[in-house]
Amino acid sequence: MKDNNSAICAISSLIGSGRLAYVRSFGCQLNVSDGEKIKGLLQKAGYGFTEDEAAADLIILNTCAVRESAEDRVFGIVGSMKKLKEQKPSLIIGIAGCMTAQSHVAEKIKRSYPQVDFVIGTSAINALPDLLLNSLRGGGFSADISEYDDFSEAAEQVRESSFKASVPIMFGCNNFCTYCIVPYVRGRERSRRADDIVSEVSKLVSQGYKEIMLLGQNVNSYGNDLSDGTSFPGLLHRINSIPGDFIIRFMSSHPKDASPELIDAIFSCDKVAKHLHLPLQSGSSEVLRRMNRRYDIGRYMSIVDMIRSRDPDFSLTTDLIVGFPNETAEEFGETLEAVRRVRYDNIYSFIYSKRSGTKAADMEDIVSEEEKGKRMRTLLEVQREVSTEHYKRFIGRTLRVLVDGEAKKRPGFMTGKSSEFIITEFPGDSSLVGKFVDVKITGSMNWAVTGEITEV
Repeated sequence: MKDNNSAICAISSLIGSGRLAYVRSFGCQLNVSDGEKIKGLLQKAGYGFTEDEAAADLIILNTCAVRESAEDRVFGIVGSMKKLKEQKPSLIIGIAGCMTAQSHVAEKIKRSYPQVDFVIGTSAINALPDLLLNSLRGGGFSADISEYDDFSEAAEQVRESSFKASVPIMFGCNNFCTYCIVPYVRGRERSRRADDIVSEVSKLVSQGYKEIMLLGQNVNSYGNDLSDGTSFPGLLHRINSIPGDFIIRFMSSHPKDASPELIDAIFSCDKVAKHLHLPLQSGSSEVLRRMNRRYDIGRYMSIVDMIRSRDPDFSLTTDLIVGFPNETAEEFGETLEAVRRVRYDNIYSFIYSKRSGTKAADMEDIVSEEEKGKRMRTLLEVQREVSTEHYKRFIGRTLRVLVDGEAKKRPGFMTGKSSEFIITEFPGDSSLVGKFVDVKITGSMNWAVTGEITEV
């Protein structure tokens, strides 16, 4: 691990007390976890935190590169910070995350956004104190987008929640789906040691955390690069044996690596959520081939059938891309058919976004933006019908729910998620936040269920 203690001590001496940092993370939960590591390093160096950009002495944007719109949004925000820098010349601005892991983006920032003091890649988080120290000393623009294998064991994190924690178990991706930039910005797969993961989860549980989310671009391939024979199902069993009252979730799970052993672990481990997020991307085997997903619709449905044979109402969610290059009406129809057949609780759907440097970016595309939008609306309507029918099945049942907070649009109601990842709303107050409650379901909507607490 990169030794940053001397830089942290030097920063602490330079800034004294009262300095504030504004850290904003975009994109996936791995990025949010990286943002928590960034905050951990800054806290160790003596910074406090603020949600007000104008009050900050240091601003770090932790960026996402999955879709072009995400990059455009960040560039817009960075551009607007020029005025902040003019008003407060001592302000330090840093850009982190997947965007800056691309060398051409790092160069663009250096060339076109002089208000930025440093950029840092996804694998170089532990180098943050060195870059920040350089900026505090007036050393000019600096960058580190190198790949480090051991950055995962960073300093203590400043977590966003006091009862839900994300724990990365691996980093990078070896799959190279033709539409995806992730392998290029997060590198090849590197698994953390199982002992380190179990130790981290044990500590979190002892601190009162009730939900542990295990993170990786493809958790199913966890351990393939380790020499001790550890597998993801084996890791689930080890974490499940940790004493305490908590729930285990994980994502993302690539269908090509979803094994019978994984399904067995989900059903046999009592603390593992009875929910699987299994990204389909398309219901067409031909589109899946062009995506380089390395499974076809038959293979995917065999996994679904394996699960449904054990629990017909098991909770499944998925990701879907609409309008992949040259997607035909028939191929899109196969996606609609798959959604109806699987009966997903929910889908996360996106219109295809071309990413420079990926193979799909060079594919000819004859599908108009208007047609892509029309298909997206059709897909969402089909899923609304599926969800509405699916959630009716839970009326009369009692679900164990971890309370997240107040329901945004229903005064006097709280909201949380069950083991099955079902959004549940019920009368209650803020004293329930972070606790498990039993809720008897009395009604359903197309995106959630409602009920009454029977036991806390």
